[in-house]
Amino acid sequence: VVLPNGYNVFWSGQYEYMERAKQRLIYVVPLTLLVIFLLLYINFKSVGRCVIVLLAVPFSMIGAVWLLYLLGYNLSVAVWVGIIALAGVDAETGVIMLLYLEHAYEKWRAEGRMRSIADLHEAIIEGAVKRIRPKVMTIMAILMGLLPIMWSHGAGADVMKRIAAPMIGGVITSFLLELLVYPAIFDLWRGWKMRRAIQQL
Repeated sequence: VVLPNGYNVFWSGQYEYMERAKQRLIYVVPLTLLVIFLLLYINFKSVGRCVIVLLAVPFSMIGAVWLLYLLGYNLSVAVWVGIIALAGVDAETGVIMLLYLEHAYEKWRAEGRMRSIADLHEAIIEGAVKRIRPKVMTIMAILMGLLPIMWSHGAGADVMKRIAAPMIGGVITSFLLELLVYPAIFDLWRGWKMRRAIQQL
């Protein structure tokens, strides 16, 4: 756009607020993930376990991005708030999944049944199966709380929908991927440790 001398164009309103928020989010999102990692490390005292738990975040982001795309929502401050909340929820469900797998592993080892990689597979299956019901209950509670927001109308509804959308999409894919991929990652991690221990004998 060519303007006459003495005229200027400035973007203002929602665009201006979004640009300011982007500058803050550049620091807020990594800081949030770092705080989650530190809290997990304080609890687990293991970098490996913390990394496994944080792998839930990319799983959930798949569903969040898909649902935002299907609904035609652009990235905004409200969407980022929903994504940050989703990261916290997924870290929590990832911790519980890891605890179930660890409990099954320790139980088999205490009973003297952890003698081979095949035994490890059986212990992981046992731990993952026990997690299905609590995971379904958690996801249903989240969905039943958030889905009514997607049909809401009136003042503030548009903002609330953009907070709820990434969380709804994220918990659905994290539910499927945590039950399918988490046990496989745990198997690789524990299997690698078992093979190392066998080689050192």
